[in-house]
Amino acid sequence: MSEELLINVSPMESRVAVLDNGVVSEVYIERHNKLGLVGNIYLGTVVRVLPGMQAAFVEIGQSRTAFLHVNDMRRLPRPTAVEEKSSEPRHHTKQEPRVLTSMPVDRSAHLAENKGQGTDTVDSMVHDSGASIMPHSADSAMSGMAKVDVEPTGLREKQSALADESANLQNDLIDSGLVDNGLVGSGLIDNGLSDSSGVEKSSFEADSPDKVGNAITQADTKPAPIKERQIIEPPRHELIQYRLHEGQKILVQVTKDQLGTKGARLTTNISLPSRYLVYLPSSEHIGISQRIDNEEERLRLKTELAQLMQTVNLTGGLIARTAAERVPVAKLEEDIYYLVQLWRTIQARKEASAGSGQSAVLIYQELSLPLRSIRDLVHPDTEKVIVDHEGMYNEVRQFAKEFVPFIYSRILPYMGEQPLFDVHRVEEDLRDALKRRVDLKSGGYLIIDQTEAMTTIDVNTGSFVGGRSLEDTVYKTNLEATHAIARQLRLRNLGGIIILDFIDMLEQEHKDDVLQSLQQQLSQDYAKTKITQVSELGLVEMTRKRTRESLEQQLCEPCKTCEGKGFIKTAETVCFEIFREIMRCARTYNSPKKFTVVAHASVIDLLLSSEADTVADLEYLLGRVITFEVENLYTQEQYDIVLD
Repeated sequence: MSEELLINVSPMESRVAVLDNGVVSEVYIERHNKLGLVGNIYLGTVVRVLPGMQAAFVEIGQSRTAFLHVNDMRRLPRPTAVEEKSSEPRHHTKQEPRVLTSMPVDRSAHLAENKGQGTDTVDSMVHDSGASIMPHSADSAMSGMAKVDVEPTGLREKQSALADESANLQNDLIDSGLVDNGLVGSGLIDNGLSDSSGVEKSSFEADSPDKVGNAITQADTKPAPIKERQIIEPPRHELIQYRLHEGQKILVQVTKDQLGTKGARLTTNISLPSRYLVYLPSSEHIGISQRIDNEEERLRLKTELAQLMQTVNLTGGLIARTAAERVPVAKLEEDIYYLVQLWRTIQARKEASAGSGQSAVLIYQELSLPLRSIRDLVHPDTEKVIVDHEGMYNEVRQFAKEFVPFIYSRILPYMGEQPLFDVHRVEEDLRDALKRRVDLKSGGYLIIDQTEAMTTIDVNTGSFVGGRSLEDTVYKTNLEATHAIARQLRLRNLGGIIILDFIDMLEQEHKDDVLQSLQQQLSQDYAKTKITQVSELGLVEMTRKRTRESLEQQLCEPCKTCEGKGFIKTAETVCFEIFREIMRCARTYNSPKKFTVVAHASVIDLLLSSEADTVADLEYLLGRVITFEVENLYTQEQYDIVLD
């Protein structure tokens, strides 16, 4: 499989297209006036805490407040009764907040410096890293971060109360004769988990004295089972209302862009990506990308990363990316030193901004789209990267020379007269990606409908009748549809819940083949996907991770005429509404002598032609004249009735 990367840069936006064997599979768009937020790190301010949702809203300087759930927060160790207080006072650096916006370029001095010593001043780190620093302002002032002391006495009091309740329950059972002291003491009743309402009474029929005696004996030896009600309550220190408070400043990272009316999704588990590794400062996990399926290579990477972390005395966790496969240990070591330097710089920016009084400060900004594509999308199978902008071409080459050297010689400038995306038919594919219908080569087609809750994809045979039987035709159409569906998901960047309505198949073997083909095609997707089995109705439920807006949401907006419905009322329906409104006005107002209808030209034409008889009957019934006036600025559904 040959792959090409096309980078188009204009004063308004940057676009990156991925071509697989000459066919567009993915398109990334970034408007310069509306940059993506994923990967950015902010020092934000908590504006509202919602204990019921176990979530909080955080101000990060965007049009909408961002959302932070407790599951996206870093897990804290269980607090002790007395917290240790630091003897050293905390001093805030009186320094203008600055934003880290790019990756270090020169690592040689940094590597030598970090091997000799562990810490440096903030200014020296920023200078050695080559990072570009720029000031950033926010709106309002806020207080610094506060620390909440948590007392674990609440849990002990609750356990004591439960123990007393259990003891009372045991005494009641003993007095009633259902159990004896031996059974109670044997642990059959779990202390702290029993409830008086959970005792089941055994019923039996006493037809004879023997039966009654046996039943009593059985009741004495085998007590009735007791339903246990376990009270599960998270520890107090894990609840968000005890971890955050309004006005608190926290360091957060954006994991999902603003989608529709929803604000950005945040996390306190910071992750810093490089070419081969991802550094997790708040974790102690060493992970390997799932795309690396060679067990020997996975073991090698895990072993070498553990050794490197011990060598540099690195705290936190690391994840080896797919690009780290068969990469020598020296390259991994360079990445580790770079990530350590980057994290120290971020911490320094945080300390400098903590006392600034700003409600939201951008600490670190993710790379631009062209540089991100070089870092994340290129791999050894990438044949070439074509850039149509001279300035960006030089910047991409410099970046690749430092971080992705194998692609350096494959980066080519585009000097043609026609636009780059027109030559490779990317513009045509973008226009087709905005349509509901996707035609298949065999004659079948797909219907893709994107809604707020989910996306539905319907497969139809269309004009394809080439199979030996109906089952064979359906089977071939579904197989072809799996290739088109996988491409459309990547091209349109569809995410969330996706329902695939395949054509009904009778044979289980065909269902398995279609599902296997779909899984194989989705294995090339960078986004994480999960697929269910094919149901009896031919439906497949799947999810696809979405971190940014879909192509339709980026390039389009709801129609002002239909308000996103996709349809409008017919002219005939509007005429009938006008008749009803005229009769309503005639009953309400007795003074008007004439009605003037102001509407769209199509509605007025229908009123003066096919509905002229109805208008005449209405004038005779009401005893008033009805006139008409065309307003070209009105939509077909808009109209006004003027009382004269």
